[in-house]
Amino acid sequence: MRSPVRRPGAEEAPPDRSALRSRRRFTRRQWARRWLTWKPVVAVLLLVALVAAGVWAVYFSSLLAVKGVEVTGATTAGTSQIRSVAKVPSGEPLARLDLDTIRARVEALAVVRSADVSREWPDQVLIRVHERTAVAVVEIGGRLRGMDADGVVFRDYRQAPPGLPHVQTTAETRSDALQEAARVVAALPADLAQRVDHVEVETVDQISLVLRDGRVVRWGSADESALKAEVISALLQAKQAQEYDVSVPGQPTTR
Repeated sequence: MRSPVRRPGAEEAPPDRSALRSRRRFTRRQWARRWLTWKPVVAVLLLVALVAAGVWAVYFSSLLAVKGVEVTGATTAGTSQIRSVAKVPSGEPLARLDLDTIRARVEALAVVRSADVSREWPDQVLIRVHERTAVAVVEIGGRLRGMDADGVVFRDYRQAPPGLPHVQTTAETRSDALQEAARVVAALPADLAQRVDHVEVETVDQISLVLRDGRVVRWGSADESALKAEVISALLQAKQAQEYDVSVPGQPTTR
């Protein structure tokens, strides 16, 4: 059987529009199903890529590397000395710095009571220094040294600063007695501290204040220093004596 022959000039039958729309809808549904299948995979891959890029930028690249060190509070030590001791590695990624090690280096300085080290994004390190404050001057080995309220000797003086009492020790004075003397001096009220010429230290519980007029106050240890200060202030006004003993503040004596 012969196939029908199309005559020249004959027009083709127009495509079925409903069939085309059906095929298009089918194709879109196929792509939608495939996207639903791959969507979580693509999201995870994007998230992993973002995290990897962030980790690289923070921990390994030079984008957030150390470019400077700011120091505050270093009045005695000086900022240059703090920077030198801290040894903050320039160019090291800021996130990888060992802040505890840097802080330990700074706190190794005798003049530094404590230090705080922090990251200042994007590229700075901040070192806050809290220095020791001298409450007395003690002569050790012929050198005048400043001593803080914890009994730590931390600096030299060419001349004793005015207003700071001297702590006199003997060859037998131990470090714990020196620390106790520092506690005594730190506990003195300002009006009494101004009247003190020097502090004599023998043992932990044998500490005496020598006033500028030569009178002596047997203080004992640093225990109950606030009460002792009240008692001696009253005694100095009420009774003239060469020696006052407030080591037991409830039973003071004079001589």
